[in-house]
Amino acid sequence: MNEATRRLLGGHTTSAFLRRYWHKEALLVGGAIAGFPALLTREQLFGLAARGDVQSRLVERARGRYTQHDGPFRRARLARLPARNWTLLVQGVNLHDDAADALLRRFAFIPYARLDDLMISYAAPGGGVGPHFDSYDVFLLQAAGRRRWRYGRQQDMRLLPDAPLRILRHFTPQHDVTLAAGDMLYLPPGYAHDGVALDECMTCSIGFRAPAHQELAEAFVDHLRDTLDVPGRYADPDLRSTRTPARIDAHMQRRVAQALAAIRWNRDEVARFLGRHLTEPKAEVVFTWGGDRTRAAFARRIARVGVALDRRTQLLYDDARCYMNGEDAPMPASAATALAQLADRRALAAEACVALSPETIDLLYDWHRHGFLT
Repeated sequence: MNEATRRLLGGHTTSAFLRRYWHKEALLVGGAIAGFPALLTREQLFGLAARGDVQSRLVERARGRYTQHDGPFRRARLARLPARNWTLLVQGVNLHDDAADALLRRFAFIPYARLDDLMISYAAPGGGVGPHFDSYDVFLLQAAGRRRWRYGRQQDMRLLPDAPLRILRHFTPQHDVTLAAGDMLYLPPGYAHDGVALDECMTCSIGFRAPAHQELAEAFVDHLRDTLDVPGRYADPDLRSTRTPARIDAHMQRRVAQALAAIRWNRDEVARFLGRHLTEPKAEVVFTWGGDRTRAAFARRIARVGVALDRRTQLLYDDARCYMNGEDAPMPASAATALAQLADRRALAAEACVALSPETIDLLYDWHRHGFLT
C-alpha cells in the first residue's frame, strides 16, 4: 500500500480501515488529499449537466421545502439560478473525465465489483439535499469551498411524506464538522447525514454498489429467461370430460409444476450472471465502433504503445471467465495473467503486449472493434 492511500484513510492501512470502519463506523479525515484541486470548473460541470447522456439533478430549497428537477438542463437555466440554496448533482462524472476516473481508482482497494461511480455536487451557499441516509457506503471528499456536515446514527428513520427527496422527518445528528478542500468523510450505510454549503463549493461522492436482494433476484430471473432451454410441450392424453370447464384441475397444475421443476441453476450459472450484471454499462453509456484497423495493425500498435480500457469500460474476472461490459467469455489459460492485469490495472504496457498469445490478441481485437479499449 502506498503512502497516498494511507493518507487517504487517515493514516490507517487498508486492512485496518476495512476491519474497523467499513460498514461499521464513520471516519473523518482531514487533509485526505493534500492540495486537492477541483476536478472540473463550474462551467465544465454545467456543460456535463446539459448533456443528454449524463444523469443530473437540480435540488432547490425555499422556505424549508425542497424541489428536484432532472436534467439535462439548458445552460441559460443554470445561469439564472439564485445566489443561494441550490445544489446541482452530476452522476457518473468518471465516465466523462479522465481526472475524475483517476480519483475513483484511488479507491481500488475496494473491489471494482463494489465500486460504482463518482458524483460531483456543486452547491451555492445554503445548498444541500436535506438530512437523509444512504443504503451504501460513501466517501465524501471536499473538492472546493467549505461544506458543513452533521451526521450520526439514529433510530428514527422515518421520512417526510410526499417529499420529492428521501428526507428524514426527525434528524438528530451526533457530530458537526466543516470540510474544506482535501478533507474527507466516510459514512457506512444507514448513517444519517446532512451537508450544507457554507460558500460555493464542490463535493465528490465516491459511491459503492449495494443492490437490494430483490433487484438481484429480478435481474437473475431475466438472465435465466435469456438462457433457458426447457424442452417439451404441455400434453394431457388422459384428459377426461368435465362439468366445470372454468376450473383449473389439479392434474394440469401438477404437470405445469413438473415442467417448471426442470428449471435448474448452479453456482457456475450464478457466477456467470453476476459477472454480466456487474459489468453491464449504465443506460446512458454508448460505445463507438473502434474503426477499420486490421488485426495485424492492432497487434503492431499495442506492441508499440500498449493498451488500456476505455474509462467507461468495466472488466471483471473470476477463475473461469472474464466479463466485459455485460458479456462474458471463457478465460483462456494463455491469457489469464494478461487479462487479470488489464482488469486490475486497467492497462497493459507495451512490453506485456509483445508476449500475448494469438488467442489473447483475438479477444482484445474484438473488444477494440467494439470501442471498449483505447
